[in-house]
Order: sequence, then structure tokens, then C-alpha cells
Amino acid sequence: MSLLGPDDLEAVLLSLKVSTAATLAGLPLAVLCAQALARGRFAGRRLLDALVHLPLVLPPVATGLALLMLFGRRGVVGAALAKIGVVFAFNWTGAALAAAVMAFPLMVRPIRVAIEAQDREVDEAARTLGAGPVQRFVSVTVPLAAPGIAAGAVLGFAKALGEFGATITFVGAIPGESLTLPAAIYAAVQSPGAEARALALSAVAGLLAVAAVLVSDAAGRLAVRWARG
Repeated sequence: MSLLGPDDLEAVLLSLKVSTAATLAGLPLAVLCAQALARGRFAGRRLLDALVHLPLVLPPVATGLALLMLFGRRGVVGAALAKIGVVFAFNWTGAALAAAVMAFPLMVRPIRVAIEAQDREVDEAARTLGAGPVQRFVSVTVPLAAPGIAAGAVLGFAKALGEFGATITFVGAIPGESLTLPAAIYAAVQSPGAEARALALSAVAGLLAVAAVLVSDAAGRLAVRWARG
């Protein structure tokens, strides 16, 4: 840790903050989207599926550019938001937005699989007992999908923690504001004589990734126990 300065530690803490915000903001929408893809029968289902997975196939820089055009200060949405004091571009909130967009497909996938694996007879039994769609979703679908939701949350957090391309394109790498851990590693690699610092930052990223895997395993087991009552 002696190789890391205050700015590096700040980048680590900012990455944790951004990843947490991205996960908390994206997870509810991921659950709803997974439900629509798993159980929905509507005309635009295939298009929605394609849009959800678009960040996985687009170059991250292209995603960041799209976010800048939409949510930048002069963007289609960003200009209107700036008038009420909501700014994403070159701000940590923009880093969280970019991370959430990039992590979204990884959050949706395990939740969708968990919902598709559920026995439809359980939902049908709840319907015959008078439970409406919203009540069945809250009291039946979500609890049974808890392991998938836990896995999606941790996968999303891990992806957000390592997000670089879309983030640096959208919000740059401003120390204390948008300089996340991946951006700090990149900056160290580009600086002559900073190889040891880059390796130390990479080691921190590796430790956080391992911790995310361990948390995912523990959260999945707890979710299974909770779902089984």
C-alpha cells in the first residue's frame, strides 16, 4: 500500500462508490426487465432483448459517446436535466450511469434465468387463489428468483468496478470526481517509471474482484436458504 498515494486511495474509494450506486440504481430495473423477457409476450420483446445486450457487443467507447450525446450538458436529455441542476457529464454520477449501463446486461441475465427456471404452476396456483399480477410478482417471483438477483447484483457490481471505456469517454478522468480505479491504472501505465504503482493498483483491483466472487457465492447461498424458508 506504500506504493499508493492519497489520489490512488481516493480512486479506489470512488470506484466503490460508483459501483455501489450503479448496482443499486440498475438492479430494480434489471429485475423488471428480466421479468418482461422471461414471462412477457409482446411485440417488441426481441427488440428489448437486443437493446439489453447492446452494451456487451458495442465498443465501450461507442457506448460512452452515445451517453455523452444523450446526457452531456448539450445532449438531448442532458440539456434539460442541467436546467434543474442534474448533471452527469464529467461528474461521478455520470461515471455511475456509464457503469450501470455497461453492467446492466450482466445483471439481467442471471435474474432472467432464475425466473425462467421457476415452476409456472406455483404462479398459476397463486393466481387461482386471487393474487393479482403485481402481488404474484412481489410475493412469488421475486423471492424464488432471489439467488439470481443476488448473483446479478454481484456480477453487476464487479463489472461496474472494472468499467473503463464508456466511463472515460463520458466523464473523463478527473481526480476526486471521475478518476476511477481502472482509469488510475491506465494513467499509471502511461506514466514513465510508474510500473510499480500500476501493479499495486492492479493488485487492489484483483483483490476486490476476488472479494466480489466470494460475496457472490455467500449471497447466493443465503438467498437460496431464504427462498426455501
